[in-house]
Amino acid sequence: MDLAIILFGLRVLSALILLLLVLVLIWVIWRDYRATMSQITASRRAHGSLIVMQEIEGAYVLTGDIYPLLPLTSIGRSPTNTIRIEDTFASSEHALITRRNGQWWLEDRRSRNGTTLNGIAITKPVVITNGDMIGIGHIRYRVNLET
Repeated sequence: MDLAIILFGLRVLSALILLLLVLVLIWVIWRDYRATMSQITASRRAHGSLIVMQEIEGAYVLTGDIYPLLPLTSIGRSPTNTIRIEDTFASSEHALITRRNGQWWLEDRRSRNGTTLNGIAITKPVVITNGDMIGIGHIRYRVNLET
């Protein structure tokens, strides 16, 4: 067998191995891209809502405002919050609602006027459930979780 044919065969073999390596690399990158996109989509998907209620003559009335409840929902006056509220009794970063281990948690972010859950002031993160009322300033939010 001629040396030129052997070298040509080795070149073709190395080109095929390189092509296979590139294809495997593209497949791994595509798989990671799809997994990342599904996580991003899940984090942006609403898992319920916060329904704004306002107290009028001792009764809570729907205002018509409904905010989506995301796995990480911040509430406050600052425009960087997920839910921005126009209440002078609310802090810039007033409260945080997070989903951890399949449960929803409400946390006061050291606000000046505090956060209430069903009329009780909270001092540490607490679990919230469907139908709970979150109080921030003069506004109440009824929790509506997807089942």
